[in-house]
Amino acid sequence: QVQLVESGGGLVQAGGSLRLSCAASGRTYSRFTMGWFRQAPGKEREFVAAIKWTGDITNYASSVEGRFTISGDNAKSTVYLQMNSLKPEDTAVYYCAANYGAPVEALRAYGYWGRGTQVTVSS
Repeated sequence: QVQLVESGGGLVQAGGSLRLSCAASGRTYSRFTMGWFRQAPGKEREFVAAIKWTGDITNYASSVEGRFTISGDNAKSTVYLQMNSLKPEDTAVYYCAANYGAPVEALRAYGYWGRGTQVTVSS
């Protein structure tokens, strides 16, 4: 079993920055992939970014590439999502997810999920 706990959400003005953290515990391995997804009110959950534990493979949604950066700290079993130049349309609940495969965009590929953290960007 794997447990994921997100933190770092909050309220920020447009153009500002936030850093989300996701701490993993349980059965994590070097082949582990961790990702971030988000879900805005009335919308489907969508992929944001993902990274292999090795750190050499990342994947970003086109809507956030260049503004968001995903990184990992293996020693702390923690993955981060640095979000810069935030826009009101980035407002959503952000979820951490994990799988034992590749950093893909498909929700169904991720078997482990956190409870989410709210990010609100005011205009």
